[in-house]
Amino acid sequence: MKRAQEHPELAETLRRRRFLGVAAGATAATLVGTATATAAQTGTSARSDTSAQQGRGGPLVPRGHLGIQLYTLRDQVQSIGFAQVFKELARYGYDQVEFAGYTQGTGDITLKQLTRLMRDHGLRGIGSHVGYYSDDPKAYSFATNLTQVLDDAEALGLPHVGTASGPWRYGSTVDGWKRCAEEFNTYGAAAKARGMKFYQHNHAEEFSFATDRPDVRLYDVLLAETDPELVHLEMDIYWAYVAQYRFGKKVDGSPAPFEPLDYVLRAPHRYPLFHVKDGEHDETATDGYRMVDVGDGDIDYRGFLTAVGRTHGGRRHHWIVEHDEPADSLTTARRSARYLRSLRCGGRG
Repeated sequence: MKRAQEHPELAETLRRRRFLGVAAGATAATLVGTATATAAQTGTSARSDTSAQQGRGGPLVPRGHLGIQLYTLRDQVQSIGFAQVFKELARYGYDQVEFAGYTQGTGDITLKQLTRLMRDHGLRGIGSHVGYYSDDPKAYSFATNLTQVLDDAEALGLPHVGTASGPWRYGSTVDGWKRCAEEFNTYGAAAKARGMKFYQHNHAEEFSFATDRPDVRLYDVLLAETDPELVHLEMDIYWAYVAQYRFGKKVDGSPAPFEPLDYVLRAPHRYPLFHVKDGEHDETATDGYRMVDVGDGDIDYRGFLTAVGRTHGGRRHHWIVEHDEPADSLTTARRSARYLRSLRCGGRG
């Protein structure tokens, strides 16, 4: 079994997350077929209708569908190891883990060892963040080592493998993003041939506007130019609402409101994965919010989960907790899982 590798392009992406700052908004939750209300610029929104397709009182996060991005727990993985971290996650009620590098500074560990540790603790690997491209031809990225990336994901039994890198390889023009979309289609086809789904994880900037077409939102280019059967999306809900706050106006100042939930309701099959973060409104922050543990902020997660759960196949989505800079990562993991597990159809959230 080949040893897993870290890659510098992912490290740069993760450093970039910390640089971007913290923020969040809130979502209007609605039934499929009902227009979602555009959230106010402060990011708050109305609570949704509380009935649910699967019946009142049932859990909004089905068993088997709650995960955590291990980047959240990188300090604990490095200090106490994967085995102890997995033991704690199982105790907190997690079903899945998402990788961001397969060693996380722990030294040598094989994919076979990781697979056994997940199995021993009743966890499943749901996905992995891998770099999109690198100038180094030997780097561990989709562009430079596609076969190895897919081999590793397949060895771990991952149903999804994707990137947290935005489609910036050729700049921020419409044509540049079309070129990236074509490459994403290639990766998606290769992943599909292995029985996996390729996905892209957003930050806020994907919702900004093209430099050559300031009337065109770049995220719309990505959606339009990628094959929906080959390229899937992992919506980071937190960053999507940060984008609503930051990019709700065009460069010329004219209004350009959008509701992140609308993207999901229009094409729920394209969003198998979600990153679940929360944010507290703070006008002194660059983005208007501060990242907090899930359940402590202003995002209407009961409403969001209810709306997604009512879509066709809505119970197939996976909800992955993440916090970029937790004060105590194990506490964050525990409290976030407890909150999400407490959400019930028709209950208060």
